[in-house]
Amino acid sequence: MDWEVIRFSFFHWESIQQVYPLLLDGWWMTIKLCLAVVPLGFTLGCMIATVHSFHVRMLNYPLIFAVDFFRSIPPLVLLIYTVYGLPLLGWDVPAFGAVVVAFTFNSASYYGEIIRAGIESIPKGQMEAARSTGLTRLQAMIHVILPQAVRNVAPDLTSNTLELIKATSIASVVALPELLRMGRVTQGLVYNATPLIAVAVIYLIMLWPMVRLLSRLERRMMSSR
Repeated sequence: MDWEVIRFSFFHWESIQQVYPLLLDGWWMTIKLCLAVVPLGFTLGCMIATVHSFHVRMLNYPLIFAVDFFRSIPPLVLLIYTVYGLPLLGWDVPAFGAVVVAFTFNSASYYGEIIRAGIESIPKGQMEAARSTGLTRLQAMIHVILPQAVRNVAPDLTSNTLELIKATSIASVVALPELLRMGRVTQGLVYNATPLIAVAVIYLIMLWPMVRLLSRLERRMMSSR
């Protein structure tokens, strides 16, 4: 085994020195994408779960269909349809905005189902007690039920957020200059795979704290039971 060839192909430090500004640009684009998608998806998911919990038949069936639709469509397919389909409908949306739209609707369907499960885990007496203090049904949901529901499903929410952040890498397919895309571009500039190794290390640094947090939450939930 030629270790010099392996070093040049995968651990060539000089290559990183040449292209690290491009990798940093990709990393910053990934950060911006996550900062947009995660709060939007979570907020929309909370709205979906809240409306669903009110059991309004006129709204529940469309919500169930929408959630099932976005959970059934692969994120990559949804991303391609959104990025290339919106301009055909006359909506001149930048690539970043189109990617945010696709990931927001996809993630909201999962967040919504997780939070709905959290709401259903709360005893019905909690809502009745909150209403007895003079709160409206919506106020009771926002101030009493949702905080408890989110706490009950915190490990699942963290896991979903972790998967969502990793899924943003498929935005490279539509040429959004996020981290993986810039890793592939810089690989072509230096003619070795070292930039892709650097991309993997960056993702590890970003996501490892969340993995440890998820493990801690799961242990805490198990001990509380």
